[in-house]
Amino acid sequence: MSMFAAERNEVMESSGKDVVILAIESSCDETAAAVVRNGREVLSNVISSQIALHTLYGGVVPEIASRKHIEKINQVIEEALSRAEVTLAEVDAIAVTYGPGLVGALLVGVAEAKAIAYAAGKPLIGVHHIEGHINANYIENKELEPPFLCLVVSGGHTHLVKVADYGKYEILGRTRDDAAGEAFDKVARAIGLGYPGGPKIEKVSREGNAEAIAFPRAKVAENAYDFSFSGVKSAVLNYINGCNMKNIPIVQADIAASFQKAVTDVLIEHAMMAVEEYQVNKFAIAGGVASNSVLREGMREACEKRNVQFYHPAPILCTDNAAMIGTAAYYEYLAGRCDGWDLNAVPNLKLGER
Repeated sequence: MSMFAAERNEVMESSGKDVVILAIESSCDETAAAVVRNGREVLSNVISSQIALHTLYGGVVPEIASRKHIEKINQVIEEALSRAEVTLAEVDAIAVTYGPGLVGALLVGVAEAKAIAYAAGKPLIGVHHIEGHINANYIENKELEPPFLCLVVSGGHTHLVKVADYGKYEILGRTRDDAAGEAFDKVARAIGLGYPGGPKIEKVSREGNAEAIAFPRAKVAENAYDFSFSGVKSAVLNYINGCNMKNIPIVQADIAASFQKAVTDVLIEHAMMAVEEYQVNKFAIAGGVASNSVLREGMREACEKRNVQFYHPAPILCTDNAAMIGTAAYYEYLAGRCDGWDLNAVPNLKLGER
């Protein structure tokens, strides 16, 4: 058990009081609110998705996302409190994602959280979005404690992180260009699947041959743990253009399956390289792409071969949600960290910055 965990348990045992946090998440196109008790018990987790709306445009339109957040945020928060059967007076702190993400979308959540915290006289806790994804693993895996390694794979981020303790992170590798989820979206659009790309590529891939096309697996010379997915995306586009020029039929399922394998192979390879170098026995994945069944099974098999315990959140906790923000905020609360009324949205916030 980590030193932070021991201190946490001592605090909880001595006080005998539950810590209840109302959390808000609005970094992209989901308006979400949750009530979380003691960091790992989710009393409610309400998500209002905008996917159907943004599908019309082939991707997230920031201005539209911000407007929908404004329309939905009060309703979502009220529903989260109602489902949890908790009043605002019974909440100990208000948590909110303040970065990274779309600046307009973030501002809606931050302004709402500041207003509620001020009016109710509650502490305000700003949470890093990627930290939230990592903390999603604690919700279902009650026994999980740092240290461990975590791969965060989403539409905007691909990070390989060493979780030294609660709130203490070391980034081992990150993407140099496109995030894995971003590459999925772009390739899905190129082969006519549309948005959102990840789930659609996974579905079509089941009917394809993952060995049909040899797409590249990029390596970054300066840091073996860094990722690059723009090359495999370009390779898919070049393959499609080549087929069109030569009048060769395009097999959508084969392209999807081969591309998916190229991406997951790289993610698994880098992750296991870190597992072996750092000699850890716990490995977790998080983020929207972590719900991909091919990646999950590949990681599970790779971890089993090395006698490493594998953790992952349920699919609903992989996508953007507020429960993960409430969990991350709980450990900030115990550490005595909170924010002032000058808290602002930081769209390019780096992990570990505060």
